[in-house]
Amino acid sequence: MRLTILCALFLPTVLAAESVPTFYKDVLPILQNRCQECHRPGEMGPMALQTYRQTRPLAAAIKEQVLLRQMPPWDADPRFGKFANDRSLSQHEIDTLSTWAATGAKEGNPADAPAPRHFAEGWNIPKPDVEIKMPHPFTVPATGSVDYQYIVIPAPFKEDTWVSAVEFRPTNRSVVHHAVVYIREPGNKWLRGEAEPEIPFSTPDGLKRGDTGGMGSDILVTYTPGVPPDIWRAGQAKLIPAGADLVLQMHYTPNGKVGQDQSSLGLTLSQEPPTEPVVSVYASNTSFEVPPGAGDYEVISRYTFRHPAVINAFLPHMHVRGKDFEYRITWPDGRTETLLRVPRYRFFWQLSYKLETPLAVPVGARIECIAHLDNSPNNPLNPDPAATVRFGEQSWEEMVVGFMDVSSPGITSRKAMAAPARQ
Repeated sequence: MRLTILCALFLPTVLAAESVPTFYKDVLPILQNRCQECHRPGEMGPMALQTYRQTRPLAAAIKEQVLLRQMPPWDADPRFGKFANDRSLSQHEIDTLSTWAATGAKEGNPADAPAPRHFAEGWNIPKPDVEIKMPHPFTVPATGSVDYQYIVIPAPFKEDTWVSAVEFRPTNRSVVHHAVVYIREPGNKWLRGEAEPEIPFSTPDGLKRGDTGGMGSDILVTYTPGVPPDIWRAGQAKLIPAGADLVLQMHYTPNGKVGQDQSSLGLTLSQEPPTEPVVSVYASNTSFEVPPGAGDYEVISRYTFRHPAVINAFLPHMHVRGKDFEYRITWPDGRTETLLRVPRYRFFWQLSYKLETPLAVPVGARIECIAHLDNSPNNPLNPDPAATVRFGEQSWEEMVVGFMDVSSPGITSRKAMAAPARQ
């Protein structure tokens, strides 16, 4: 009888001990799948999460961040769309990490650890076929503002070249607000006679020139904080025409101390022309005025398809007053549908959202990007609630731009996508 009672008292303790998560068996697989892309040496995560010794002191912070759903960064409303690069944790993963922290952050048996996840040295794409680096470091002052810098780099290709993956890597992420790499075709006059190859050039009149969008140049890649590299599906690629230049549009933001950046590009080349050429297009609104103190000001930008196409991915872009962002489609028969909703836009985590199943759209389909801006004192990032805010390049101004990666049969450029379809 006494033995039975002892067993009854002891059994729950054994079961409880068995259910306590350990680092090697339960936590490390989650970190590998969800966190180490950023949290490893040389990446944007401020600390590495690859070993027990690195992770154990951060157990309480990890618990807080996952319970608040702050980390890993993923801001899409789960009610709209399915995305192939969804970083969000399942409830089971959240429970595992929070329970691990709450029960002493046990190490467990190293024999239970999964095989280490291997990354190409210095890259999040497989080792690039071609690496292109800014010719010289650019010095960012400690204070003030820096006009957009344009660095023209002749592409090292003597024939039409298809790119199946591309990654943009700043060497100093703290000063790179965002970057756009344009593909300037040989006949495009944008910046010719002004910007000398490999020498940074700033447009003296800024947006007044009206050509900061590349004068029809295609976009190779857009970099914003937190955005993953572009790795397109099998059969997809972007075209760099023979003799083209790559123009790096760099938006630098001083952070209180002098810094230098020498960003680079990694390209994976396709060995044959794709069945689905990829083109980046965008919906943009440049005519809004946000009144002082407005806490929920709506701005809408639109893009109408002139060719049948497939939408592959979205990338919403705003500045520090950005509050929320929605991509909504109006079909030719008048039906509307929300494709992506970001209810909590975060300036420091501007993510791309790659559709799990690309969406076919017909001629006449219209994308509306519906955004709300918070110009009130309640916005902790708001530099001046008393200002009337307009479209502009600097982070204290605003943008409402809905980027999209799309494919359309036989179309290899943004200019061709914008041209009316032949009847």
